[in-house]
Amino acid sequence: MTGAPLGETRIGDSGPWVVFCHGLFGRGKNFTSAAKALQPDFRSLLLDMPDHGTSPWTERFDYGHAAQLVADHLRAGVAADGPVHVVGHSMGGKIAMTLALIAPELVDRLVVVDITPTGSSGVSEFAHYLDSLARIDLDALRSHGDADRALAHDVPQPSLRGFLLQNLRRDRETKAFAWQPNLHLLRRDLDAITGDIPDDGRTFEGPVLWMAGGRSDYVTDEHGPVMRQLFPKAVQVTIKDAGHWVHSEQPDAFVATLRYFLQHAG
Repeated sequence: MTGAPLGETRIGDSGPWVVFCHGLFGRGKNFTSAAKALQPDFRSLLLDMPDHGTSPWTERFDYGHAAQLVADHLRAGVAADGPVHVVGHSMGGKIAMTLALIAPELVDRLVVVDITPTGSSGVSEFAHYLDSLARIDLDALRSHGDADRALAHDVPQPSLRGFLLQNLRRDRETKAFAWQPNLHLLRRDLDAITGDIPDDGRTFEGPVLWMAGGRSDYVTDEHGPVMRQLFPKAVQVTIKDAGHWVHSEQPDAFVATLRYFLQHAG
């Protein structure tokens, strides 16, 4: 299914718009705390990326296509009257970077969180999670607790299981369980998700904050030249004591750094 609007949540009543793009297995509401903390200076749009959350499923996943769907949604919505700030984490960071390259008129300031324009590490880790979720027998579930127990062997960390199982929904009438993300497509197109973004020789000349987690290995020194070739005004900041999920592991530092950049970057 394509052409339908993306799922969204709006938070705040005043200030410039900040659009949040989540990573693989996530959903827009993962940024709820950050969005509330940005009030009243900013309004936030929390988007469900294609094939995630309440957004439509597509026939393929590639960054050009995903970014175009986000661009279409913004043009018809919060960016109809001018550019907006865009924040993207991990997969959402690659979508946000691609958006800035193909539709720079929609993006005022860009924030990329713990990801690079090039291929990502952890491919086997993502494949393991997708395969583990797909192995759960949804017909046999009677509660979310059943799903948690079924996943415990493959994913022993309770917090990670909780993050993954946020994607499991139960129909109120039929009581049947179903996955919100398109697990089959995401597994099939995982190489594209963890691969390079398409740049086609484009650059984005606006202000860019490149935020990395101090304990994450997703951003290294070798990524700097490629990042700055595509985004010449990129400024890198490392958040101490944060892993890949910077916004959830160090929420105060994340919001403070984000707020400062959005208010002061030239």
